[in-house]
Amino acid sequence: MYKEIIFDVETQYLFHEVPDRKPENLKISVVSVYAREIDDDYQELSGNMVSYWEKDLDAMWQDFQKADRVIGYNTISFDVPVLQPYAYFDLSSLPHFDILDEIRKVIGRRIKLDNAVQNTLGEAKTDVGTNAVAYWRAGDPESLAKLQHYCEADVRLTTQLYDFGLQNGYINYKDDWNSVQKIPIDFRYSQAEVPQEKQVGLF
Repeated sequence: MYKEIIFDVETQYLFHEVPDRKPENLKISVVSVYAREIDDDYQELSGNMVSYWEKDLDAMWQDFQKADRVIGYNTISFDVPVLQPYAYFDLSSLPHFDILDEIRKVIGRRIKLDNAVQNTLGEAKTDVGTNAVAYWRAGDPESLAKLQHYCEADVRLTTQLYDFGLQNGYINYKDDWNSVQKIPIDFRYSQAEVPQEKQVGLF
């Protein structure tokens, strides 16, 4: 059994609004986290989605620290630096699994989440990041509900994309010539990632 966290963050500011365009200056509006357990065949046993507003972030770190994988899309370059000012420990010490980073290793370039989910799952993102910032600034209940819904929807899409890759060994994207291409990937756990208590039972 493996414990996984799939997460996404939304911010209070856009890059052009903060000093040096650094992600650590963007500030969190909301973080959506899907905490789950999967079995040795990578089938989900249980899962729970929770969203945390900026003032509530201390409550989520325990799940992050218990995870065998902390999963997201472009998380190493973006989400983790945005979150680091709020954490009481070094987030780089966690077992990160960045889907975009895995894609880049294979095809040598970055692609947008929407490109991958549209051409792999036939799904699409529900909104855009600029609107997420606008919802936060509006601050009324309806706008904040839209913000939370958008963040959670991105986590669901990321989870579905990850699971597809885990089960099928590839994902699709559309290249610059508008052709759908297959990316061979291996999202399975390596021996080094197997939790220590599971390794004991292997011998």
